[in-house]
Amino acid sequence: MRAVIQRVTQAEVKINQKSVGKINRGFMILLGIHESDNLDDVTYLVRKISKLRVFEDNAGKMNLSIEEAKGSILSVSQFTLYADTKKGNRPSFTEAARPEVAIPLYELFNKQLKGLGILVETGEFGADMAVSLINDGPVTIIIDTKDK
Repeated sequence: MRAVIQRVTQAEVKINQKSVGKINRGFMILLGIHESDNLDDVTYLVRKISKLRVFEDNAGKMNLSIEEAKGSILSVSQFTLYADTKKGNRPSFTEAARPEVAIPLYELFNKQLKGLGILVETGEFGADMAVSLINDGPVTIIIDTKDK
C-alpha cells in the first residue's frame, strides 16, 4: 500500500459537484493499493498513520498524533499511485490491485481508522472525483508498506 498523507486545515471530495466527504483539521490521504497487498499491509499502515506525530503541541513542535490532535481523515482511493512510467509516455497501472482486491482492503483501512475513534470521510471507489484541500505547513508524507 502506498499512502500520500497531507496535513490539512480542510479537505473535500466532490462527485458531480456534490460533496461526498469533507473534513477540517486532519489528514487528506490518497491511498494506492498494490496487487500483492493484504491484511498485514492495512494493519501496518493504519498503525503508522494513527501514530504519526505531525501536529503541533502547545510549544509549537510537531509532537502530536492525529488521535491526540483530535483530527479527522479524508480517505480517497488512488490507483494512479502505482503508475509505471518507465516505458513511453502513457502510464501503466498493472501493479494496482483490481477492484475485487482493492475495495475490501480500502474499506478495511477506513474501518480500522474509525475503530480508533478517528472521524473518517471517504470518496467513492472508482468514481471521477474532484478533491480540494488546504495543505497545512505544508506537511506531506509518503508511506509505502513495501519499504518497512
